[in-house]
Order: sequence, then C-alpha cells, then structure tokens
Amino acid sequence: MTPTPSATDPHRWLEEVESPQALDWVRERSASSEETLRSSPAFPGLHDGIRDALEASDRIPLVGQAGDHLYGFWTDAEHPRGVWRRTTWESYRTDDPRWEVLVDVDALAEDEDVPWVWQGASLLRPSHDRALVHLSRGGSDAGTTRELDLATGRFVTGPEGFAKPEAKGRLTWRDRDHVYLTTADDPTGATRSGYPRTVRLWRRGTPVADAQVVHTVGEEDLGVFVHHDQERDQTVLTRVPAFYREQALVLTAEGVQALDLPETASISVHGDQVAVELRHAWRPRPGLEYAPGALVVAPLPAVLTDPATAPWTCLVAPDERSALVGLSWTAHQLVTTTLQEVRHTVQAHRRTEQGWVTTDLTDALEVGLRTVSLSAVDDHESDDLWVVTTGFLDPMTLSLAHLEEADELRLEPLRHAPRRFDASGLEVTQQWATSADGTRVPYWQVGPADLPGDGSTPTVLHGYGGFEHALTPAYDPIVGRAWLAHGHVHVVAGIRGGGEFGPRWHQAALQEQRPRAYEDFVAVARDLVARGVTSVPRLGTTGRSNGGLLVGNMLTGYPEDFGAVVCQVPLLDMGRYHHLLAGASWMAEYGDPDDPEQWEWLQTFSPYQRFDPDRPTPPVYLATSTRDDRVHPGHARKMAALLEEHGRDVTYWENTEGGHGGASTAAQWATWHALAWAFLHERLTG
Repeated sequence: MTPTPSATDPHRWLEEVESPQALDWVRERSASSEETLRSSPAFPGLHDGIRDALEASDRIPLVGQAGDHLYGFWTDAEHPRGVWRRTTWESYRTDDPRWEVLVDVDALAEDEDVPWVWQGASLLRPSHDRALVHLSRGGSDAGTTRELDLATGRFVTGPEGFAKPEAKGRLTWRDRDHVYLTTADDPTGATRSGYPRTVRLWRRGTPVADAQVVHTVGEEDLGVFVHHDQERDQTVLTRVPAFYREQALVLTAEGVQALDLPETASISVHGDQVAVELRHAWRPRPGLEYAPGALVVAPLPAVLTDPATAPWTCLVAPDERSALVGLSWTAHQLVTTTLQEVRHTVQAHRRTEQGWVTTDLTDALEVGLRTVSLSAVDDHESDDLWVVTTGFLDPMTLSLAHLEEADELRLEPLRHAPRRFDASGLEVTQQWATSADGTRVPYWQVGPADLPGDGSTPTVLHGYGGFEHALTPAYDPIVGRAWLAHGHVHVVAGIRGGGEFGPRWHQAALQEQRPRAYEDFVAVARDLVARGVTSVPRLGTTGRSNGGLLVGNMLTGYPEDFGAVVCQVPLLDMGRYHHLLAGASWMAEYGDPDDPEQWEWLQTFSPYQRFDPDRPTPPVYLATSTRDDRVHPGHARKMAALLEEHGRDVTYWENTEGGHGGASTAAQWATWHALAWAFLHERLTG
C-alpha cells in the first residue's frame, strides 16, 4: 500500500487556485478543450437548445408567501443574473402576473463591477418592509449580506444599516433592531472546515465589534447555524460537530439550553413541538425503543425538562424498503414524504385531543410515478401547502393543497410547465441490478420503449451515492434535449451511500464500506450491457461533486466497463481532500487520511492514488470552477495533469465563475452543459 500523501505530489502546485502559473495552465487547457468541443457538429444545437430551455419565459415562477405578497427570484435572457420580485395572490393566479422588482442583480453587478450571484433574501416579520439580501461573488459559498428598505427600494447604508462583509455565514433577523450574526471572519476564528463557530446578537446602530456573543462552538466542529421564528420569538441554534451529528440548542430566558437528544438525529423545532428523525436506533427509556429512520415527536417543554420522560409519539416507522425523505410543518399539521421502493408517498399528521392522527395524501395529490416536493405556504396561519411534482417525462406542475380540518385535501392547480423536448416513444421503467454482495440496487431507465436490445443504443449512467441523498424522478430539459430526444437512454442509479432506503442504505457505504457504492454502480452498468440496452463502447457515465468521486472511481477502478466518463466539480485526491476548503467537514462520510489505519482503506477509493499507469482508462472530460470554495478545483486539475502525464485521453475545462454549482448565468450554464454533452456525443454516438 502507498504511504499517506505528502508534499511529494508533483502536481500539488495546481492547488494554488489563483497563482499565475496555475491559471496559465488552466487557461491553456480550457481554451483548447472548448475550441475542440465547440467544433463538434452537435455543439451548436446542444448549446442553443439548453440555453433556450434555461431562459424560457414560460417557466414556472416559484414563489413564497410573506404577508400580502408572493416573493420569488427569476432569471431570463434579459436578466441572466436575475431579479428578486414580488406580486399578489390575485395577480399570480392570472396568466400574466404583474411583478414589482425589488433587486436587479444584473444592474447591481454592472454598477459595482462585481459578478454578483443571488444567495437569497429573508424578510423582517411581521412588517415585511425590510429584507436581508444575500449575495456572493461569482457564486462562491462565501457571501455578503445587506439590508434593503422595501419602501424606498434602497439598501440601508451607514451605521444604521446591517451589512455583513464577504465571508461564509449569514445575518438572521431577530427583530427590527437586532440580527444574529455568524461569520467565518469572527474574532474567534472559523472552524477547521471554514464555517462560522460563533453566534452574536448585533444591535442596530452599534459597531459590529460590540455584538454580544450568544454561543461559540469548538474549532473542530463543522459549524453553528441559527434559526429564529420571528412570530413566536423563538431562537434555535444548531451546533454541527460533524456531518450526521447535530445538537439543537434552544435560547431560553435562562440562556442557551441543549436538547438532550441523539446527536446523530436530525432535529426540527416548531413552536411547542420537537420532531426527531433518527439515523440510529434510540432508546429514550427502558422498554421504549425506536428504529433507525423513524420520526418521533414530543412537546418541547417536556423535552427541555427530560427527554426520557417526554410523551413521544412515532409518526413514521419505515422498514428496509422505505425511507423518510422530507417533512414540512404547517399551522396545525406535520406533513411527511416517504419513499416506498423509491416511489413517493405523502402523509399528514394532525394533533388532536386523542393524540396524533395520520392521513395518507398520496392518491389525493396524484403523485404517481413522480417526485413530490412540499412546503408550507405560511406555517403560522394556515395548513396550505405548495406542491411541486415532476417526473422524468412529466414537466413540473405547481399546485396549492388546502388541508381541511376534517383531514380532507382540496388541490388547486396553479401552473403547468410546457414540455421542453420530444418525449414521443419514450418510457420510464424501474429496474434492479444485483451488486457484488448480492444486494439489489434500484435504477431508473428512461429511453425508447422499442429498444433494439442489441447493445447499440448510446446510454449515459448517472449517480451520486452519498450523504443520504436520494435520486428520484425529475424532469430535466437539459438531459431531454441533449440526450433523450436523440433516441438515447439515460439511467439514474440509486446506489448505497444515498438515501433511497433511509439511514441503513446510506450507512452501508460509509468510510471503509465506501467501495459498496462503487460495486453497486458498476453492477448497474453491467446489467445494462447484459440486458442488451447498450454496450461498453456506447456506455458513458456522469457525476458531480461526490458523484464526481463516484465516476472517478469508475475511471480508475472499473475502466473496462465504460466508453466515456464525465467528471464535474469532483473530489479525487482523497489523501488531501480534508486540507482543501470545506473538505474537513466530510470526514464523517469518507474518513481521515491522516490516520494511517483509515488511510489504508481510504486510498482504495481515491482515484488520484488509484490510477494505474499499466491499466487503460476510457476518455474522460473533467470540469470544475475556479470560484468553487467548497470542493477545491485542485482535485480536477491534478487528475487532469496526472492523466496527461501518462498520455491518456483527457479533456479539461474550468469555468472562472460559478462556485460549486459550476456556473452562474444561463449563458454559462448552457456552455457548461453543452460542452459535456458534446463530449458524450462525440465519444458514444460516432
């Protein structure tokens, strides 16, 4: 086995993100790659089709309610960086709503000569006349916050305004004259992962240096986050020691009080109720035990007093083939979304004098073979829900669900997105592959219903397999226009490491078990070949971020199973990842390379170290962003350099803007996607 990585890495100089030498290297390769791919016959149509879909004026304008208005962010051809705007319910229900623009990000970027990217806004309640506007330079995670006066349309400047300089962190309203401040530039410093570790209460008109410390977490923690319910005047801090561990702290009259609950659980506090989503089994008291994946609730006062004696109620108890994937509080209900064999179901739970009552809403919401996303319209005033549904061949729909007192549901359709690509003759099927250890692995196959079955169909296999994130059906006009409309097949694999079957599915591929995810993925690839859907020369794979690590392991671990690899904003050097940007925060997922025992198994799935000069590799397209301050661009740069050194077929492209997302505007996104799909067309369809 190789020793723990050290400074002997000949390509380590590429980790210097903006050094002149590294940027010269980037510009030379990016220009060459872009010139080559733009000359592909497929590129112009791909680029124009993708940009047209991204800028289409008939997209659904998603909104959120605050007071009498509906607020939303919108981009189009005239506003590539976007506008934050609002309208009324009466106007929104029409075909052509009237919008009042509150922030024009393009105009602001031009005036200040800064490539601003929208990060969101939060309104002061209940007056709704001020907002905290969050922006970032070039799409990085680090951002700034400014206070906006909605009555005048101007930012509040000077000593009387709230403004946070550029850094990771946020401002959060407590009331009109106070905000909670978290910033990585705090005098107490940032955590090892680069996130804020101190929460302060900052009073209007006073120097930020005088802001009162509310709570500080350890430097080894991942970070600390703040949620304040302005209507209830309730503040909850979340200390995050590491991924999959958190501690809820309630700010009481006596100070900060931690809820004595399992750190591996996910905690949600809503008014006088606490919901606990368990990742591991929990025994609050003798004779009472809840299984991993369960959702239990209890009154907050009882939990503050003693969780062991609190009257817990189990609302969701998933089995091995199901998973809780979402919850939304309304004024009187808790609505949960679960997966059953990777298919969405929805339940509403209402408190009554006799206890909690559960009603299944799946049929009433007309979910079908689609993904459903729910959120409260106003979790203080009503039980209404925003309902967004989407499927691989079903464009997004937006509806308003009215939950009545009698547990009846009335669904009001609001918007239907048009079809963006020709789906005639296409079908969606759910398939299962068998992994190396006998585990059945689900995958979705989207493509022609009348496949020839002779292995001739170009096919792209996509995956993620990490952080308990489930991949479910979604309408993607980019995939549709770039691939499906050409009669090709697109496959989405639900491998271990994801959340398709809850915590158990995720934990089966943590740390030393990580190779199970890669065995699952290649099992799907081989199943596609065995079924005659495609063949190795016609089979490509795509992955981003943790998915980039996944396909990087296909590149160096299973190169004989793929005809091409697209690897974007990836982790690849698992010996150095924890020293680069936010990497240290992911050690709960992957492991600690500085521990020799952990490095022994970590290097078995580190593509950079796993590369074998004596083993062939399929053509690979590597893409990243200079402005990515989450996953370091050095991963992709160094892998490209290593492959180049050994004369491999590698295409490298780096966007100078875009953060971890890879791009910031529709034009940038069109280029980002078109280059990758042009590469796949060139390698798989010729």
